[in-house]
Amino acid sequence: MFKTILFPIDQTRESREAADTVAKLVNTCGSQLYLLSVVESVVEEPDESVMTSPEAIAELLQTAKTLFAEQGVAAEAIEREGKPAFVICDVADEIGADVIVMACRGLGLTEEGAAESVTNRVINLSPCPVLVIP
Repeated sequence: MFKTILFPIDQTRESREAADTVAKLVNTCGSQLYLLSVVESVVEEPDESVMTSPEAIAELLQTAKTLFAEQGVAAEAIEREGKPAFVICDVADEIGADVIVMACRGLGLTEEGAAESVTNRVINLSPCPVLVIP
């Protein structure tokens, strides 16, 4: 069903919690997992999800690969720079992802938050289905 899964990750608690669901989905479907983390070069008001250091990204991706390996899941790591929603959709298209699995922090529940939500933007721009894990 889902041969190729793209899982964008950041440093948030929600992203870490979604990893268990992603591992189960990969094992159930026998999928190839791609982990993606995006370095944002221009950040006006950074929060815990915004990654601005390539070193932090590399460490995050290595930690995630190790955690997935402990669950029997091999993962390819991809690091990119740019605006997260656009990069996520571009990478999904490049790798031929069957689904993007994303954690959601719930910030898009307000009118102001919906416009800024990476998850909301990915849902609207994605070349494939998006599974949102609350």
